[in-house]
Amino acid sequence: MANLTHYKKKSGEVAMVDVTAKAVTHRIAIARGFLRVSRAALAKVLRLESPKGHPLEVARIAGIAAAKRTSEWIPLCHPLPLTHIDVTARVCQNGLEFTSRVTATARTGVEMEALTAVTAAALTAYDMLKALDKGMEITSIYLVEKHGGRSGDYVAPSARAPEPRRKLANPRSNRSEK
Repeated sequence: MANLTHYKKKSGEVAMVDVTAKAVTHRIAIARGFLRVSRAALAKVLRLESPKGHPLEVARIAGIAAAKRTSEWIPLCHPLPLTHIDVTARVCQNGLEFTSRVTATARTGVEMEALTAVTAAALTAYDMLKALDKGMEITSIYLVEKHGGRSGDYVAPSARAPEPRRKLANPRSNRSEK
């Protein structure tokens, strides 16, 4: 079993890992999440008839904001100087797919920032659409890939492909950069 880096075996205490001696390297992480939404609610999203406004745009902005504050959400995460955050939202046949790409030049990775971004985006879309669909489900939040750092690159197995079956037309472009 791998060493638990946030756990002091003798005392049982958890601790933030000291990354002082780690090399500063370019880090990239991509994460994905999915919000299963009814066809009726998706139709309203496509027609821009959501009661709270444009859920895809608000969800994207929420994902970007959340990535920047990950260390406040996850107690043992290091605050990182993020250099880029991109969150995309895509309307699919059975829901909304969120993808984030986060980069930094730092001593530790940005996986948690990418995962936090898609989680916040999915939660925000849920909040904005709950009047239209009480049965929505947030699913399939996972790390797609990561690059940089001592542990090297990781790409999720193809068996963990996202749930969406096919893309539907989006009402507007929804890409963002920070």
